[in-house]
Amino acid sequence: MTLSKERIGALFFLFISIVYGYLASEIKLYPGDELDPMTAQTLPYVLSGMGIVFSLFLLISGDHKEFGSGLAHLNWKPVIALMLLTLFYGFSLDWLGFLISTTVFLIAGFRILGEKRIKILLLVAVPFVFIFWFGLTQLLDIYLAPGRIFGS
Repeated sequence: MTLSKERIGALFFLFISIVYGYLASEIKLYPGDELDPMTAQTLPYVLSGMGIVFSLFLLISGDHKEFGSGLAHLNWKPVIALMLLTLFYGFSLDWLGFLISTTVFLIAGFRILGEKRIKILLLVAVPFVFIFWFGLTQLLDIYLAPGRIFGS
């Protein structure tokens, strides 16, 4: 079995899925939740199991090209830019709050991926963020902090 980029990716996601499944067992449950059909551990276990199954499928059926044959043709600048943007989003979420940081994240991400029209960027990002925010805060009653610069 040769190590192609597909198989290396599958091994990476298999490792991540196994670690995620292990860490899901560390999630604390409220007393009495052990017998409930849905707990705080349920979704992480399902996601971990699905990740393991899909990773094994990719590992078994991966492409048989040699590793490194297509890596030179990949465009790494957007990948690195999106990774840095994700780090910025993680740090800015606490300070700017969900609405502003998620809107900036989506607009910047679309720009990195090549969308140049400001009208399209705003018409896609802003309604999506507000609908998602409304669903989380008003329908599911999940508290999202407004951000440190807006709250005292």
